[in-house]
Amino acid sequence: MSCPAPPADRRSVLTAVLRWAAAFSGLALIHPLLKFTGFTVKPKPRYVKVAAPLPRSGVHAEREFFLFASPDRQAAWAISRTCTHLGCRVNFLEDKQLIECPCHQSRFSPQGLRLAGPAKSNLPVFPVELQKDETGAVTGYVVTI
Repeated sequence: MSCPAPPADRRSVLTAVLRWAAAFSGLALIHPLLKFTGFTVKPKPRYVKVAAPLPRSGVHAEREFFLFASPDRQAAWAISRTCTHLGCRVNFLEDKQLIECPCHQSRFSPQGLRLAGPAKSNLPVFPVELQKDETGAVTGYVVTI
């Protein structure tokens, strides 16, 4: 003959609920702590292919970057279009050869160097790989974001 389980009284139910609430609260506090320590998973790089030739100005605009080519088209670099001040999308002013933020007028050189404005740092530079054919002519550019 087995003994029946004693009925749960109010005190034991409240104790169990409080223990579970304390456990969930502890877990909720650990999550921001891990975020604060800088634990992040880096995203996989994306590759964006841009076909050659670039426009006569030597500048190609994408949503996330500007692709610049040297006058001889044998070197290229890509500059982020996200301003380092507040994250606005910057524009290239071809007549002034400047990159300017429309939000607060931070200005940058075509190499991404900060020239003026509230932005405190340079624009990020993305690596660019030149694709060439067997004659050595540039057929495309691959930007790694």
